[in-house]
Amino acid sequence: MVSLICTLQDHRDDVNWCAFSAQLLATCSGDKTVRVYHTRDFSELAFSPLEGHGYSVHCCCFSPCGQFLASCSTDATTLVWSMATGEIEAVLEHPGRSPVRICVLSPDSVHLVSGASDGSLAVWDFPSKQLRRTGCVSDTTMVACSFSPCGQTFVTGSTYGDLRVWDLDMNQLHAEKNAHDLGVTCCTFAPNILSDSQVVQFHLASCGQDSHVKIWAMNKLSSGAFRMQLLHTLTGQSAPVLSCAYSPDGQMLVSGSVDKTVTVYDAKNAELLYMLNQHERYVTACSFSPTSPLIATGSMDKTVNIWRVEDGCGGHVGKSLPEESTVTSCQASTSAGRSKLLVSDWSEEDVSVWLSEEGLGGLVDTFRTNNIDGIELLGLTKESLLSELHIESVGQRSKVLRKVDELKNASVCLGVPDEFLCPITRELMREPVLAADGYSYEKEAIAMWISTKNRSSPMTNLPLLTTLLTPNHTLKMAIARWRTSH
Repeated sequence: MVSLICTLQDHRDDVNWCAFSAQLLATCSGDKTVRVYHTRDFSELAFSPLEGHGYSVHCCCFSPCGQFLASCSTDATTLVWSMATGEIEAVLEHPGRSPVRICVLSPDSVHLVSGASDGSLAVWDFPSKQLRRTGCVSDTTMVACSFSPCGQTFVTGSTYGDLRVWDLDMNQLHAEKNAHDLGVTCCTFAPNILSDSQVVQFHLASCGQDSHVKIWAMNKLSSGAFRMQLLHTLTGQSAPVLSCAYSPDGQMLVSGSVDKTVTVYDAKNAELLYMLNQHERYVTACSFSPTSPLIATGSMDKTVNIWRVEDGCGGHVGKSLPEESTVTSCQASTSAGRSKLLVSDWSEEDVSVWLSEEGLGGLVDTFRTNNIDGIELLGLTKESLLSELHIESVGQRSKVLRKVDELKNASVCLGVPDEFLCPITRELMREPVLAADGYSYEKEAIAMWISTKNRSSPMTNLPLLTTLLTPNHTLKMAIARWRTSH
């Protein structure tokens, strides 16, 4: 059986990816953060959340030893984080500065591959963090990538619907056209390698907009050529399947779908074992722990569910985590400073009261001297706390940022309509403008985006036909009415 043991509710926006190491779980989100938890009790690490990306974080992955975490973002970078300190070890800027949608590390930690919205791929030498090779598939977006267990080849999937096999020199070894109608969303290799004198075989799972999960045999022939053979098509979900992952022994396969379900399959026999229905919106991410019988699933409902897989045949009943280990919803906070719905409306005095209530009274004079009101509070970073407010204590800086994150979570929980939030900053818009892609954005945010992203749409990744921004007076008035009524 599979039982839900924990729900993490820290992200303020869609959860885009989940990844396990031997002892940690990482999750990333449209709220621009990466969060890291201990898998022993799912408490958050002291240095979490990791805040270094400027826009939505699409994917994250651990190095096999667990020492590093890589994350990639719409801001066109892949960041490498130290799991000892939470500090940024390297910033890998993607060639062409296109939004990076996928990143994956090789099993030996020697190479990292990143794929972007313009169809480009970059192979990095991970120890030196230097760019090694680039490649491109035109007219598509790279959204999926997985290294083979041997680490010498990798497979990519794109919105075009194809699966392509590459070597480390970016030579294309095979292309499986139309693997998924309407586009691939995820792909992952099973950990096993099968071989004889003639063939080396890997198994690959892929999923897509056609609502299917497919299991492929990828054969490397003695001649060096590659062939792919479809073994199974799994149809347990009724809408596009957004994510899939193998268990560490390759015996099970989990997938998440737009139909809000999580399915667990017997990968060898292609049989549906469990259907899980605890998420309220699309399930965008799933991952197996390499060392424990745990599955993590992430969703557009902003939560991450942790599931324990029990051995139903052995009679063993696993213990659930104690209640206090579950991360509760943001309504649990009782800070009186949250009585106002919008922190951005707080005065300097409101901020001072809030600091005292949160056990940060020693910083009140510093914040007053620097005229920190609600808007300034929400914009604080590690760098500004150190360089502008001169807060030397790492512990105090971390606590301030954690408490500010809780304020942001509370604002979302109190029901700000999603259409009033800028898609780039995920903050309430003050000067909404309409761009050529038909979406409304905060004026300053979209202007900065256009100046640095080669005129691509933040929502569709397609070129903007014009950079003209039209004030959205109707939306601005609707936001003003909503603010008045709340």
